[in-house]
Amino acid sequence: MPILILGVDIISENPKRFAVVSWFNGRLEKKGEFTFYRLVRFIRAKRPDIIAMDNIHELGDELKKFLRALPQGTKLVQVTGRPGEQRSLWSLARENGIRVGDKFDPYEEAKVCALLASKGVGYEVLAFEDEVIIKVSRGRSQGKGGWSQDRYRRRVHNLIQNKVREIEEALRKADIPFDLEVEEKDYGLARGEFKVYASREELAGLIKPMHGGDVEIKINPVERKSLEFVPLKSEKAIQVRKSVIVGLDPGITVGIAALDLDGNIVAVYSERNMAVSDIVRFISDIGHPIILATDVNPAPGLVEKIARSFKAILYVPRESLRVEEKNELLRSLGISVDDDHQRDALAAAYKAYLRLKPKLEHVDAKLRELGLMKKSNEIKALVIQGYNLGEAIMKVKLRERPKEEIKALPEEESVDVTPYIEKIKELERTIEMLERENQELRAIIEEQKKKIEKLEDKLAYYDEEVRAKVIKSREIEIRDKRIAYLEKELREAKAIIEKLSRDLVLAKRMHLLELKGSAVPLKVLENLTWKEIERLERSAQIKKDDIIYVVNPSGAGKSIAEHLVEKGIRALISAKTLPDNVYGVLRENKVPVFYEDEIEVKRVDEFAIVDREELERAIEQKLAQWEEEDREKEIQEFLKLVEEYRIERIKELKRKAEEEG
Repeated sequence: MPILILGVDIISENPKRFAVVSWFNGRLEKKGEFTFYRLVRFIRAKRPDIIAMDNIHELGDELKKFLRALPQGTKLVQVTGRPGEQRSLWSLARENGIRVGDKFDPYEEAKVCALLASKGVGYEVLAFEDEVIIKVSRGRSQGKGGWSQDRYRRRVHNLIQNKVREIEEALRKADIPFDLEVEEKDYGLARGEFKVYASREELAGLIKPMHGGDVEIKINPVERKSLEFVPLKSEKAIQVRKSVIVGLDPGITVGIAALDLDGNIVAVYSERNMAVSDIVRFISDIGHPIILATDVNPAPGLVEKIARSFKAILYVPRESLRVEEKNELLRSLGISVDDDHQRDALAAAYKAYLRLKPKLEHVDAKLRELGLMKKSNEIKALVIQGYNLGEAIMKVKLRERPKEEIKALPEEESVDVTPYIEKIKELERTIEMLERENQELRAIIEEQKKKIEKLEDKLAYYDEEVRAKVIKSREIEIRDKRIAYLEKELREAKAIIEKLSRDLVLAKRMHLLELKGSAVPLKVLENLTWKEIERLERSAQIKKDDIIYVVNPSGAGKSIAEHLVEKGIRALISAKTLPDNVYGVLRENKVPVFYEDEIEVKRVDEFAIVDREELERAIEQKLAQWEEEDREKEIQEFLKLVEEYRIERIKELKRKAEEEG
């Protein structure tokens, strides 16, 4: 696998500048001098496998920021060892056959760091637990109250619930253990918080963060309480510890309890936001868990995971323990605990112990008879693991049995060794032949090695060249997109500036006309609605003899027209046809109505005017027109009444004539 390592060493403290050397499949290359932020950008672009340093604390106050900025899969390695156990960089170089030039050259130190890391020397710096917190919550503010805000809030809570279910299903399918804490609201969820027992790398591509919409998903790795240093080459340690039965209650607050194999309480503890590594470390400090117990059925994923890591037997009750049963178990133990999590953990451990108690008491009785009570803990642990009592006792005894001294073999009687000598000679000839064949094969292998080295050099050069071309093409593509985006923004900005310039000139002219008295200002309503009227009332108020200009009157009702009449407006100008009921109310109350084809309106945003003489003439003509129409209407109605009276009179005369005849 091609591997990229960056060796980094500090050049200056103020300002911080770093020397960087890259190692790619055996090829070293000086990358130059970097500021802190340029170094971070470079690392995020290159995504190296390892960042190698002789002392990570050279990063100073920027260390935490640097660790958070590292891309997934990139390790930070301190090649000189753990803090307090660090060795000289140059002594490590000598041990690993690395030639050193100028020891005062930062680039030389960066090169040595990269080469040491390539040989597996150093300790990886771990800043994060193998745990992730996933928070699902509302993405936007709900605004102020009202029916629409209530509907929107309920909709968002349903969306949060759906997203929580999606994440839960994805984690279950991937067989990743987790704990979930939710806040229910409006038949949905106000928020959901997952504590996932997996690293960021395991979740990559499975769950993605979301920002800017109705629902927000944040994925944050859990930081360790202190930095840990793990060797690049794994180390093993064997430790003999007392066997215990552990009860575990996982969740946001973790409860842990431990009993020894005699049923005595060893530990009871609880802590909020306890990392998996802290749980494992706490249990390891108590002893070796032979059984890991839970109070619920089925067992939580975290309990299964920790049981596997200790190779412990998992105890799960037939049914989840009820609160009354847990309290009764604690009363029989004669102990009180600080919280429910400690209670649940201790109840689980004690329930597991009670299941095994008859078998363990039988083992103790037999061991008393045999005088082996000193080995009670070891033998009972083996019995719990599945050995019968006899096998367990033998296994413990064999561990302690001293090695028997090898007795000298007795002298054998003299025998004829001639056939054996002949066989030895034949084998020596075969060995000689095989050695010659081995030499020939070694020569062929050496030749093949040289060819492989040449091909690897070519491949490394080609890989580096391809990598550089890909990065360059990506940078060009990003730059081109950025240029196109900025050009578009510039065009839009120029268009806005031109429009604003025209509007400013027009506004100045309109204001000048108004000051001269040759123009009348209009109060503008974008829509003829109560909301717009209230907005206008708050900003400018509608007063007697105001001229109102309406852009969109559709949807207005009779009550709005009556309100404007009560305010005493002098006239109304509309860009579109008014609804009949609005027009009828205004006409009835002698409030002139005009459309834009009848009178010229000059407008800039919220500011509009009309020519005073044109407006006065139009109002006079409109009122005269309506008066003429009303007079004509009255005449028509009078004539209609006269005609109706004439017809009725003729009918009456005819009826009288018929009666007299």
